[in-house]
Amino acid sequence: MDMLTGDQIAEADLTDWRKLAQGLHARYAVDDFGAAARFVAALGDVGDEFGHHPQVSICRGYVDLRLTSSDAIYRDDDGTEHVVEWVTQQDVDLARRITELASDQHLSPDPASVSVLELGLDTTDSAKIAPVWAALLTGDPNAQGLGSPSDEVRDALGRVPNLWFDDLADDNASGQRFHIEVYIAAEVAEERIAAVVAAGGTVVDDSDHPALTVIADQDGNRGVLCVAAKPTSTD
Repeated sequence: MDMLTGDQIAEADLTDWRKLAQGLHARYAVDDFGAAARFVAALGDVGDEFGHHPQVSICRGYVDLRLTSSDAIYRDDDGTEHVVEWVTQQDVDLARRITELASDQHLSPDPASVSVLELGLDTTDSAKIAPVWAALLTGDPNAQGLGSPSDEVRDALGRVPNLWFDDLADDNASGQRFHIEVYIAAEVAEERIAAVVAAGGTVVDDSDHPALTVIADQDGNRGVLCVAAKPTSTD
C-alpha cells in the first residue's frame, strides 16, 4: 500500500491523532488501569477486524497509541519502489475507528501531549558506521535500513529511539556530531520554543520553521524541534 504524504495525512482530519516521525500517535486519558485494560481489549477486537493493530503503551492515567505500516511503498525519483515504515490509508482508517471506540468508552483524547524522540548523527560515511550502531543499539544487524531506504537504524522491538544519519557539514564549527530530534504536536510548538528560550536556550536556525527549529543550550549543544501539519479542522 502506498505511503501517504504529509498533506494527505493532514487532510484526513484525524483530530485525536498527530503525525510524528514515521507514525500516527494518540493519547487517551483513563481513570484507572481497569479502564485502560478494557480499552486495549476492545482495540484488539477492532484491530482484528482491520487485520492491523496499533502499538499500545499503558501508563499511569493514559494509554498511548501508535499506528504505522511496515510495508508502505515509497517511490524515489526514478520510480524505484522501496518498502518502508510509514503511514498508509489503513492506518488512517483504523485511526478513525479507534477515535469512535474511544468516544464510545468516554475517553478523552490529549493529542497535544504526544511526542517522539529520535537521534541524529552527522557522518561522512553512514554505510560504514551504521553496522556498529545497529549492533550497539539493538544487537541485530538487520536493524540497519529497517523500514527505511537509508542506513537509519531502527529497533524492530521499539526498545530504543531510531538513529538516523545526516551529512557532516563542512562548517560544523561546534564539532557536535550527535543531536536529538523531538517531534511534538504543532499546537504546542511555540510554547515549547518559548520554554527553551526562557530556560536559557537560543534559536539557532528557524529558516524551516514551523516544520524544523534548531535550538542550542548555553554550551552550544544543538537539538531540533520537529512539527508536522495539524489536522485541517484545528487550523
